[in-house]
Amino acid sequence: MASSVSPAPAASPIAELGFLESPPETSSHNQQLLTPRQLVWLRFRRNRMAIVGTCILLILYLFALFAPFLAPYLPQTRFPDHLYLTPRRIHVRDADGAWRRPFVYKVTREVDLETFQRTFVEDPEARTPIRFLVKGDPYELWGLIPTSYHLIGIDAPEEYGPLFLLGGDKFGRDLWARILFGARISLTIGLVGVAIVLVIGLLLGGLSGLLGGFVDNLVQRLIEFIRSIPSLPLWMGLAASLPADMRQLQLYFAITVIISFIGWTSLARVVRGKFLSLRNEDFVLAARAASATEFYIIRAHLIPSFMSYVLVHLTLAVPGMILAETALSFLGLGLRSPAISWGVLLVDAQQLVEIAVHPWILWPAIFVVVTVLAFNFVGDGLRDAADPYAEMGSSA
Repeated sequence: MASSVSPAPAASPIAELGFLESPPETSSHNQQLLTPRQLVWLRFRRNRMAIVGTCILLILYLFALFAPFLAPYLPQTRFPDHLYLTPRRIHVRDADGAWRRPFVYKVTREVDLETFQRTFVEDPEARTPIRFLVKGDPYELWGLIPTSYHLIGIDAPEEYGPLFLLGGDKFGRDLWARILFGARISLTIGLVGVAIVLVIGLLLGGLSGLLGGFVDNLVQRLIEFIRSIPSLPLWMGLAASLPADMRQLQLYFAITVIISFIGWTSLARVVRGKFLSLRNEDFVLAARAASATEFYIIRAHLIPSFMSYVLVHLTLAVPGMILAETALSFLGLGLRSPAISWGVLLVDAQQLVEIAVHPWILWPAIFVVVTVLAFNFVGDGLRDAADPYAEMGSSA
């Protein structure tokens, strides 16, 4: 008995044209299992520049975290006979062409009798190897672990010349060590400032958007007044009003507050706009009908709904705070020596003569540029990844 086979349903003309092509079932099933955070991570991971920026920032913060160990010398260690020592050249081949472990030649200072310019000349007859885990200046790692080991170093630095990887300053101090220790302030001041901006921006922006009326007008007029003042003169005026005898820790927090004084206004406006658009949504009205308090509605419903945008805004705000601290310290109105930050290190670069003769003193500026670019790459990647309208494609 022949079995009857029912004919396959005819495809619609629209389907034949390919307008209703659907993704594979496995891909759709995988995407349905992904949480919003996983979707954001997948989009962020596909942005190569954002990944590069993240890696750079991780390396910089690790440098700041292990600064005493990574630096051959402490930032206050001086070598009076090697003022403005040029960056040391690391050799792996001797003058006769033989391969050796990394080493440096002995350097001697010579003075040009015509220009009276001091130069350092390598002596190919005397060399010293670069060693790992060398005992040097004692320090306490993170203020807890007393040790004197440094990652790299050489024997008898006074005789052969100190191992200045990026050169030395006018007092014979290691610029690489001072950049690593300066990263502690320059990289953390942005994070501390962002934390202050987050609290003030969420508080005032949330009250403005949720309550409206007089509170909204008051907050918005305050924001408009602050934003109408040029940023740099306002920072300079507030920094100049600080007492000259403030301790460095107090000055650090004072500069952080000054930088955050303007940064919260843009975040507050973003938060206000989000509150205005969400306060009449069904889930908010349902929470009010269930006798939920306003604080609970803000914490559990409103803020989580746009926290991704807040994180993107804060990520893009960190470079501005780093640049603000650098500018104030460069102008002599921010942190001052003996405090170490990238802005303080750039004070020596105020004179063009110094830059022309000793160009390596601009290394802190290069670190500032790299850090700002890395934060911008990460911020752009987060902004694109948090966009709910971004095309996801098939999940990996």
